[in-house]
Amino acid sequence: MNVKSNAVKIWVGVGACVLSAATAIATPVRSVDAELDRLSVTQSEIPVEKTANATGFTIAQGGEGDGKPEFVDKLSGAQLVSALRQGGYIIFFRHAQTEKDYADQVSAVMGKCDTQRMLSEEGWKQSRMIGEGFEKLKLPVGKVYSSEYCRAWQTADLAFGRYEKVTGLNFPKAEEYTEAQKAQMRSGIMPMLTALPAAGTNTVIVGHDDVFDAATGIYPEPQGMAYILKPTADGKFDIVANMLPDEWLKLPR
Repeated sequence: MNVKSNAVKIWVGVGACVLSAATAIATPVRSVDAELDRLSVTQSEIPVEKTANATGFTIAQGGEGDGKPEFVDKLSGAQLVSALRQGGYIIFFRHAQTEKDYADQVSAVMGKCDTQRMLSEEGWKQSRMIGEGFEKLKLPVGKVYSSEYCRAWQTADLAFGRYEKVTGLNFPKAEEYTEAQKAQMRSGIMPMLTALPAAGTNTVIVGHDDVFDAATGIYPEPQGMAYILKPTADGKFDIVANMLPDEWLKLPR
């Protein structure tokens, strides 16, 4: 597993952004690399597909609320660690804590961090705790994907030391989403949530609340929340657990 060392990372200059080629996604799902062959590099080119919000996955409970949402974990503790060590899971993270929580979809300019919400000191701490947890537990990580927003790729970088930006994980530029825009968000992330990871690895996705909600009906609250999904061979998935940022270090070795 490749995880980030404890060295401090500094992003030089306000608005500086590490450039990374966005990869494309393809259907039907079988592997992450195959999925990424279809994703366009501009948000406007992402196809809008009518995908049922509750089709193709199973969950126990989920919803928006203060703190950790009501959710019945199918796997927890040592059982969860054992499963993740075998690989085959998609781990979706909402980015870590930001300085303020406000909608910046309309004003944000990709590549200019000073136009976006940024990670707070607590967000940096959360990201590093996640990475330390994965390292301590020896959880195998394959691909690491992030939206183009600075708070997302910085979360991925601090936790795992690497990432690939994917435009399809971005928000549409709107404060209130139309049904077509919700479908656009689903079409961008669903192939990634259902793609089978490379053998013996887990795929990490760092993204945003509304995008995950559009695909699953679950609002990932609070910031830094992770949901663990198990893709199946028929292009569906089960949501098996969720984790707060500080819970990774509390799991048994």
